[in-house]
Amino acid sequence: MVAPRALVERFLQSVTAPDPGDLADCFADRVVIEMPFAPPGLVPSRLEATREELRARYAAGASVRRYTEVTDASIHETADPSTVIVEFSVRGTMLATEEEFALRFVMVMTIRDGQIAHTRDYADPIAGARALGRLPELVASLSG
Repeated sequence: MVAPRALVERFLQSVTAPDPGDLADCFADRVVIEMPFAPPGLVPSRLEATREELRARYAAGASVRRYTEVTDASIHETADPSTVIVEFSVRGTMLATEEEFALRFVMVMTIRDGQIAHTRDYADPIAGARALGRLPELVASLSG
């Protein structure tokens, strides 16, 4: 079985892997992803998915953007060995426009049986909407 820290290191390496399926392989057969700062209507604040659904989701994302670099990664092990907190930045390029972007994340991961079973993802919704060209939708969701 993979140790939690080693799994998180593999996760970070997989973010920029050519095959988005590498990232999906870090997750359990069934996973819960919570995004407390998700803008209403733009992305779900909670997603329950299978690994294969994540694989398809990551492949769809890779058809519009390419993550090119993970920087400023810090892995924080907690008193609970199944909980790991990871902070990192991702640089990437939007494929249609070749516009570069940078996103910062903090993820609280729950690891069971050597795979990520649950995450709480904290990211800047403004930077995410800007990178995806969805800033007008973000503004509309805030005023509606």
